[in-house]
Amino acid sequence: MFDPKILEDFGNRMSHLLANSPARDIEKNAKAMVNGLIGKLDVVTREEFDIQVELLRRAYERLEILEARIRALEEARATPPTQD
Repeated sequence: MFDPKILEDFGNRMSHLLANSPARDIEKNAKAMVNGLIGKLDVVTREEFDIQVELLRRAYERLEILEARIRALEEARATPPTQD
């Protein structure tokens, strides 16, 4: 019958071999190089971008409120007072 311990032992040995292989070093170096290139591109993280989007949305909302207030004030000033 098949012993699951053999498969587990084989998996552990393969993991150990792959962790110590040159391919792992190449992967680490490639990741470091890509991260270095991205760092030089002067880009922002998705989180920073989302924060700026939210701040801009709030600014537009506030701008709409202020524009409405200005229109109301200008209309009130342009309308002559009524005599009773």
